[in-house]
Amino acid sequence: MNTLASAWVPAPTLAAITGSGVLQLVIYLAVLVALVKPLGWFMARVLEGKAGDAPLGLGRVLGWLERGIYALCGVRVDAASRPVETGWKAYAAGILIFNAIGCVTVYALQRSQNMLPANPAWLGAVEAKSAFNTAISFATNTNWQAYGGETTMSYLTQMLGLGVQNFLSAATGIAALAALIRGLARKSSATIGNCWADLTRITLYILLPLSAVLAVALVSQGVVQTFRGPQEVTLTVPQTTSDGAAITTQTIPLGPAASQIAIKQFGTNGGGFFNVNSAHPLENPTALSNLLQVLAILLIPAALCWTFGEMVRDRRQGRAVLAAMLVIFVPLLAATYAFEARGNPAIAVIGVDTTANVGDLGGNMEGKEARFGVANSALWAAATTAASNGSVNSMHDSYTPLGGLIPMWLMQLGEVVFGGVGSGLYGMLMFVIVAVFVAGLMVGRAPEYLGKKIEPFEMKMAMVVVLVPCAIVLVGTAVAILVPEGNTTSNPGPHGFSQIVYAFSSAGNNNGSAFAGLTANTPFYNIALGLAMWFSRFWIIVSVLAVAGSLAAKRVSPATSGTLPTHTPVFVLMLVAVVVIVGALTFVPALALGPVVEHLQLVGK
Repeated sequence: MNTLASAWVPAPTLAAITGSGVLQLVIYLAVLVALVKPLGWFMARVLEGKAGDAPLGLGRVLGWLERGIYALCGVRVDAASRPVETGWKAYAAGILIFNAIGCVTVYALQRSQNMLPANPAWLGAVEAKSAFNTAISFATNTNWQAYGGETTMSYLTQMLGLGVQNFLSAATGIAALAALIRGLARKSSATIGNCWADLTRITLYILLPLSAVLAVALVSQGVVQTFRGPQEVTLTVPQTTSDGAAITTQTIPLGPAASQIAIKQFGTNGGGFFNVNSAHPLENPTALSNLLQVLAILLIPAALCWTFGEMVRDRRQGRAVLAAMLVIFVPLLAATYAFEARGNPAIAVIGVDTTANVGDLGGNMEGKEARFGVANSALWAAATTAASNGSVNSMHDSYTPLGGLIPMWLMQLGEVVFGGVGSGLYGMLMFVIVAVFVAGLMVGRAPEYLGKKIEPFEMKMAMVVVLVPCAIVLVGTAVAILVPEGNTTSNPGPHGFSQIVYAFSSAGNNNGSAFAGLTANTPFYNIALGLAMWFSRFWIIVSVLAVAGSLAAKRVSPATSGTLPTHTPVFVLMLVAVVVIVGALTFVPALALGPVVEHLQLVGK
């Protein structure tokens, strides 16, 4: 590859960008935006509702279960059937305790799965450090996987441990967002909600119904949902090994996959039932299953923008935040498609045709499924890293250097361009606080947002949210490069550096995707990435809840002629600039040492 890269390569064309590919991206964006309002309205009704009350008749169907959970957890309900609320400190304590219990439970399941039922493949207990990493990964909504699902986890561990955590970690992110929105919407209030009630209602009325519908749809497309063990089948065309031995059979892993895949996408979790995630033909078999899954990745994060507007009684604010996300996402999606459509010069120089024609999708097809092609692979890569999802239908490590740079940078922006369910929007609202503070300094006025004065405490907490993931990524990368245990990359030079940066960008922003080629199932990476995931998730959540409590206690100042409007195109562009500048200033040096240098090596003499 180095020899090919050092040769002069003519500039490739965009021949693999096709009208069909562009149309697929446009249809995806149109369907996504069209679903924002109805789902956003629905989620606002759930988050504002009383016990046993939910839209579309769900309260009548599941209200008994909600009330039963309240009784089990000791949640008190007032005369108006509303759960008794708490201040931000009690809310944060509840979130931390709840997720710590979940983390310990998943760890215990992994370590004892060899003695538990629903293990038809007779898989042994998961190694301690790997179990530690996975338990934190699924508790933090990251779903970083340093293991092969079908060869490591029993059905019981997948369902009771990982599947349940997919629901609960997603509910945690939405609950923290709901608390922040209440802090912005209320005035002179000492409470921001009840975390146990929020977690219950979000799981029962939002995540469970959506996942059930998607799971049934995926089963109809051929995604497996069974308790049968792995099946050995006879190959129609026998194969031979390098030493001449005949291979006549193949073992096909099965399992209850569809139910876990549905919530992994809707909850922006991303952990695959199978090792190759959504590139696996039994996890993502058809074009329709691919569309449904990639749509589910961004649907709740996008719709929560509308929920935000509904709950603060100003839909313009929600539309402004959604517009800022789209202004960043759409160009980066287009750029990813363009870079991959150009193909790989090192492959083109040896005579491989990378143009699109009948029977050949064209472009850089290395590491991509022929079923999906360049357009749908680029769409998934951009969507999964814009959200804190991390599932993949292609190998990001095989993208061109600049094509792989964009998914990496989308994570490094803090995953606030849609981001995870709840976590993306509360991260973006912290950037909004920074933006109005900067605007206030520029015009010499005290910064305000939705009538609430932004003071030093809110700014300090907002900067914690913005800078902690950046510090975790850069410090973690530096340590990994300096110690011998961190040098487990498959490629020397800039690509190996990119693999390490990508890993810590993924863990430090709770994404979970990876550049293959980094051997991450080692004691060093299991511990280092596990700590990165934990601190990035809960340090930020506690800071967000502190801001929620501070804002809820404040009075609302009436708008004047000097009040900064935060729903206009000008503010949208300012917010975009703040997000991009923070990401650029923080990570440009690292990106220059990795993907940029690799690109120059690939196309230079």
